[in-house]
Amino acid sequence: MATISKRGNYQYQAIIRRKGYPTQTKTFETKKDAEAWARDIESQQDRGHFKDRREIEGTTLKEALERYLQNVSIHKRGHVAEGNRIRQLQAHPLAARTLDTLQAKDFAAYRDKRLQLVSANTTRLELAILSHLYTIAIEEWSLPLEHALKSVKKPAPGPARERRLQDGEEKNLHEALGRPTGRGAQIWLGACIRLAIETGMRASEILTLEWSQLRLNDSIIRLNRTKNGTTRSVPLSLEAVRVLTELPRHIGGRAIPNFHDTSGLDRAFKLLCKAANINDLHFHDLRHEAASRLAPHMPAQTLAKVMGWKSLQMAMRYYNPKDEELVEIVRRATGT
Repeated sequence: MATISKRGNYQYQAIIRRKGYPTQTKTFETKKDAEAWARDIESQQDRGHFKDRREIEGTTLKEALERYLQNVSIHKRGHVAEGNRIRQLQAHPLAARTLDTLQAKDFAAYRDKRLQLVSANTTRLELAILSHLYTIAIEEWSLPLEHALKSVKKPAPGPARERRLQDGEEKNLHEALGRPTGRGAQIWLGACIRLAIETGMRASEILTLEWSQLRLNDSIIRLNRTKNGTTRSVPLSLEAVRVLTELPRHIGGRAIPNFHDTSGLDRAFKLLCKAANINDLHFHDLRHEAASRLAPHMPAQTLAKVMGWKSLQMAMRYYNPKDEELVEIVRRATGT
């Protein structure tokens, strides 16, 4: 039987002690509310449906995100980038609220406000983190939550980027590097650009590449773990072999030691584009450039193997031929 105690003006404390269940305590402004809560909890216990909500009542979204960051996100391939998104989420006022107070409408409001500030894809990635947090909290942490994110509509993805290097832009990038003779950042940035264009490797793959993975005599890089969780061999062009051969080489370790993560590489590339007077070019666009250059010379399934795709649909997403290239292909095929 619940005990209701008056603790002061407009303060009634309900305490429920029952064998086999943790003690439940909650304070209300009226005795009526305290009695109603006690009846509800006791009814749940009678029917075997009771779930102890004290943990979610005392855990903020910020704290849950921190636990997710330390125990789940850290094991992901892209944990650095995801960690930055988690810090962004933790800084939002929504993160100060406890888990028991959050509803689907709160995350929908968050989505709508974020869409006014950032792209649809950025918002989708943030909602994906929150959704997976709830999944882990329910399935592995056994928290008595309803999966609020399942009811929140994700923003439609934006159109796929089709940006490629335009006439003279590749030359302008290399000239902007300044051709340094020392071991400055330009050497590593220049190598990243050339490797991305020659091999189509992802930025994360280039930055985590270790000398032990290179078989330069065979013109092969063996990636032990890629974004999609599989291993793959990356064939090297003669230019890619030359770039790797000319890099300052340390004993063991990474081939590109200058950048800590892809965010640093993206910032450096953005500054380089500004110096080269190039607009709206992202480092990842170089992967599109590589795929578009290779696509006319091999079947789609071979291109998928080279680029590390699990689906042939990705070939259509990354193959962005220019108009003049399509004309050349058709004329070569028709002989006219």
